[in-house]
Amino acid sequence: MAYQKVHADQRAPGHSQYLDNDDLQATALDLEWDMEKELEESGFDQFQLDSAENQNLGHSETIDLNLDSVQPATSPKGRFQRLQEESDYITHYTRSAPKSNRCNFCHVLKILCTATILFIFGILIGYYVHTNCPSDAPSSGTVDPQLYQEILKTIQAEDIKKSFRNLVQLYKNEDDTEISKKIKTQWTSLGLEDVQFVNYSVLLNLPGPSPSTVTLSSSGQCFHPNGQPCSEEARKDSSQDLLYSYAAYSAKGTLKAEVIDVSYGMADDLKRIRKIKNVTNQIALLKLGKLPLLYKLSSLEKAGFGGVLLYIDPCDLPKTVNPSHDTFMVSLNPGGDPSTPGYPSVDESFRQSRSNLTSLLVQPISASLVAKLISSPKARTKNEACSPLELPNNEIRVISMQVQTVTKLKTVTNVVGYVMGLTSSDRYIIVGSHHHTAHSYNGQEWASSTAIITAFIRALMSKVKRGWRPDRTIVFCSWGGTAFGNIGSYEWGEDFKKVLQKNVVAYISLHSPIRGNSSLYPVASPSLQQLVVEGPSFLSEALFSTRATKIEEMDPSFNLHETITKLSGEVILQIANEPVLPFNALDIALEVQNNLKGDEPNTHQLLAMASRLRESAELFQSDEMRPANDPKERAPIRIRMLNDILQDMEKSFLVKQAPPGFYRNILYHLDEKTSRFSILIEAWEHCKPLASNETLQEALSEVLNSINSAQVYFKAGLDVFKSVLDGKN
Repeated sequence: MAYQKVHADQRAPGHSQYLDNDDLQATALDLEWDMEKELEESGFDQFQLDSAENQNLGHSETIDLNLDSVQPATSPKGRFQRLQEESDYITHYTRSAPKSNRCNFCHVLKILCTATILFIFGILIGYYVHTNCPSDAPSSGTVDPQLYQEILKTIQAEDIKKSFRNLVQLYKNEDDTEISKKIKTQWTSLGLEDVQFVNYSVLLNLPGPSPSTVTLSSSGQCFHPNGQPCSEEARKDSSQDLLYSYAAYSAKGTLKAEVIDVSYGMADDLKRIRKIKNVTNQIALLKLGKLPLLYKLSSLEKAGFGGVLLYIDPCDLPKTVNPSHDTFMVSLNPGGDPSTPGYPSVDESFRQSRSNLTSLLVQPISASLVAKLISSPKARTKNEACSPLELPNNEIRVISMQVQTVTKLKTVTNVVGYVMGLTSSDRYIIVGSHHHTAHSYNGQEWASSTAIITAFIRALMSKVKRGWRPDRTIVFCSWGGTAFGNIGSYEWGEDFKKVLQKNVVAYISLHSPIRGNSSLYPVASPSLQQLVVEGPSFLSEALFSTRATKIEEMDPSFNLHETITKLSGEVILQIANEPVLPFNALDIALEVQNNLKGDEPNTHQLLAMASRLRESAELFQSDEMRPANDPKERAPIRIRMLNDILQDMEKSFLVKQAPPGFYRNILYHLDEKTSRFSILIEAWEHCKPLASNETLQEALSEVLNSINSAQVYFKAGLDVFKSVLDGKN
């Protein structure tokens, strides 16, 4: 039965029925009726509630109420709640008294013959319907090996290209409302459930009315961030790019000072420079890479610098890339609305006054402007050997930098839709992409991101419409405000924090799916190493102006888009539909041991604890994981317990407070070349210029506690399974 409750919405806009705390119970009610099957078999595919027309729908812009397509009840309360609340929903039947006690034999005989014929006829119909129309849904607890390929084979490059081009056409409107509406409409038409807008009013730091400038004191020459002279012609030719070459949430103003080359801003670089120069209120020339930008800016701020010119050294990029005149944008926002740190930007929330998140004046500039500042003609020589850009130690450069930004409250829109799970609907796999946000940089990665997630939704819903559903709920999200520090996703996460902490199994990001056409670089948690390969890079902190034509040059046939969609789709389907989550406990233990390899001091306790963690993980893997993967030995309650343990096992490695720009999950690497705990790397960096090693000791203690917590967690899991087994015996 298609029952979707309609009433005056008294919840906040964007609040979904699927995220109600009361609706997130672990079990399915035995009171659920089988009327879905009855109505589907009778052809009631356009069933609607008669009372729907007379209800007050309130926030109509935030809730998409689609009663045209019949969907099963989505709440554990469901129809049972309706029976309690609406007494007139049940048609009461009262049997009338017979008119006569006499019975006509012929009349009875006719009835019996008719009933017998109808009974035989019904059996024949049922037999042929059953044999000719097999169900698309596999039996519970089993996964058809061809299921995923059947879904993914419908994904076509041509469809993705068409979707991409349609989205790019919408981008020309400065207001992103049209893009959000287009995504919502398209997802709804594909059959996604409860597709809605989730809006937040947030503080955005936008470019000023005119581009930032850098002026050489020696010659008086003025340059824009892309290296072009400050002329009216240059401003007209690339006004949009020049305006959006800025650091969001930087301090604003003018600073005249000496430029000091700090290279990558590592501890050794700062220690060397501070021995020979006074860095107070000077301007740092900083390369992007090696460590998180926010961490390096924090170190420069503590050292006393007043400004930063940020650039990417061409030697850090492939030879085929020529970014000489390319400008870019960065955000200094660690995440979310800066005016509501740690809590969502909903109506009536207290807002802090935070127009800038650093005292530094920060300005991204192109490599060509850096070359002019240091009087270097080219980064690459004739023999193609790359010479890194650096300012000679014996030369002094004094410049004046001007940074202009404006802070405004703006609405950021997320689009969220669901495919409800069949057996574990309270467990969520979140798939995220992002769409263009007004007043942000005019890159086109968002169009690739949105086209790819939409292509997967189309393929998935084609199967769902034929009766199949994944075991777990898949939540599809298109985030707004990403360029300013993942604001849309952070605010949504803070808004539904309690629900998500308990119920989210995994997050799959399709943020920037196409960055080149040479290698595949997916990133994953250690427990998902078997599904993908790891390879992050901090150069991705820079947001370049990648136009649609550039993306189509990289992938003219959109075959790369198709491949990425299918690879990501298979990962999503495995996590959403495998009876046992495809997480590997032993991989976490091995990752911990690999992170402790080397000759660093004070790690002997960590190594001993890591060895015990591996022993517990091996026992857990052999005693629980392997039997659970055998369909003959699966017991639903044990599978549920096992998945709960697998879902939360990496939480032991979350620290309360990470250094600026670092992951809270200490298992995540800084880049593909680093195989150490990130907080230990930071602590060693921090202690280099200092005599005290207090920070290092604190970091070692955090790592030790994390490993011990994980070891206890696995052991407790084994004890729970043992007690359940003993109880049954």
